[in-house]
Amino acid sequence: MKKLLLVEDEPNFARFVQLELEYEGFHITVCSDGREGYKQASEHKWDMIFLDIMLPGISGIEICRRLRSQHNKTPIIMLTARDSVLDRVAGLDSGADDYIAKPFAIEELLARMRAIFRRVEVDEAKGESHDDGITAIHDITVNILSRTVKKKGKRIELTKREFDLLITLLQHRNEVMNRDRLLNEVWGYDAEIETNVVDVYIRYLRQKLDPGQYFIQTIRGVGYMLKG
Repeated sequence: MKKLLLVEDEPNFARFVQLELEYEGFHITVCSDGREGYKQASEHKWDMIFLDIMLPGISGIEICRRLRSQHNKTPIIMLTARDSVLDRVAGLDSGADDYIAKPFAIEELLARMRAIFRRVEVDEAKGESHDDGITAIHDITVNILSRTVKKKGKRIELTKREFDLLITLLQHRNEVMNRDRLLNEVWGYDAEIETNVVDVYIRYLRQKLDPGQYFIQTIRGVGYMLKG
């Protein structure tokens, strides 16, 4: 049975999520305070963590940042009423694997959970592989297993989402990828969220890796292509 942690200070919503996920066969622990939630998240092993952003004590964003700084790779989903693009980007950049705006259907949450669990299984399988996982394009070297990127031998720091986007583009190099497809493959679901989130992350990648836009090319009216 998978163990889940929910850090949520709104009791009715927390109870709703708890009952629905228990019905689906998960074991779920609920905390209503940010400090207690961080303590639980850092001291125990979980299969997935759900964080509200606005919490007493410590915000969900700060909890996520602290966990990732400790190299805690537990999947994290933000569940919050804040749904602007900037809020989504802030949540994902803090290290969250996904971001769901309230209110939502429990079926959508379950679908996104399944997508993340599938990615975890794939990552674990790659970790057991004997392949060195290294690929290169132009002057950039990417190590899929260690999730590191170097440009001309110098390490470039990417967020989890930036790295996932780069890997997806690499896997489909010289192929035009539209925004909906990138959302599906990188974010792990096919949901009606604003596709300009993709544009934001493409801009981040270009700033760090391709300021001249030589190989991450914009195909106007369609999407993007990694050329090389």
